[in-house]
Amino acid sequence: MNANIGTVDRVVRVVVGLVIIGVGICFRSWWGLIGLLPLLTAVVRFCPAYVPFGISTCKTEAQKPPIPPGGPKPA
Repeated sequence: MNANIGTVDRVVRVVVGLVIIGVGICFRSWWGLIGLLPLLTAVVRFCPAYVPFGISTCKTEAQKPPIPPGGPKPA
C-alpha cells in the first residue's frame, strides 16, 4: 500500500472530516460519522478510491527539488 495522498490533499481531508463531524454533532445526526472516512484516509495517506484511476497527489521524485551532493547544508 503506497501513499497516494499529498500534503494539500491531507489538509483538505482533515478540514472536511472535522467539518462533517461538527455538523453531525450540531444536528445530533449519526451522519457525522461519515467525517471519520476523510480523517482516516488523511492519517494513513492512502485513498482506495484513487487506485482504480491511478491518481496520486504525492510529489514524485521528478517533482522534488534535488538534494545537493554532500546532503543539505546546515542553517
